[in-house]
Amino acid sequence: MNPTHAPIDLATKIRAIPDFPKKGIIFRDIMPLLQDPVALRQTIDRIAEYGVGKHVDVVFGAEARGFILGAAVAYALGAGFVCARKPGKLPWRTISAEYDLEYGTDSLEVHEDAISPGMNVLVHDDLLATGGTAKAKCELVERLGGRVVGVAFIIELVELGGRKKLDRYDVMSLITY
Repeated sequence: MNPTHAPIDLATKIRAIPDFPKKGIIFRDIMPLLQDPVALRQTIDRIAEYGVGKHVDVVFGAEARGFILGAAVAYALGAGFVCARKPGKLPWRTISAEYDLEYGTDSLEVHEDAISPGMNVLVHDDLLATGGTAKAKCELVERLGGRVVGVAFIIELVELGGRKKLDRYDVMSLITY
């Protein structure tokens, strides 16, 4: 962590937007956190600190917000970065995993050579809600022979129970609601 700045409460940098994307939902917007250079640095540093000692070979993030910090965390750990994308967005051979949404299903894809057998993978995303996306990423890692050494989030919405889907893994969230 940058010693010239005292630790800040990252939750103060999250904007709550009521009734987005639909009535009754409070959207947790990380954009104010990302535009604050001290909060951004501390977020990256804290997630990277979680990865220290886990011998991370690659950080695995999903589009779009998982790309923003995932690559920076990989850089801080001296690791590579692997991205999961929506179907049809990656240009080479892929494998995919489906996950449940409130209103149906969706899927993520990764290049079939993105993770090699035995690699230690830190799975990252901005938000843990129901856990579907993160579980799909963990499944992709394991199908490719990698080892999930941790799952790191900026925000966790505890009441949605997503951590239960990830009970086989070491899960860390910087902010909980």
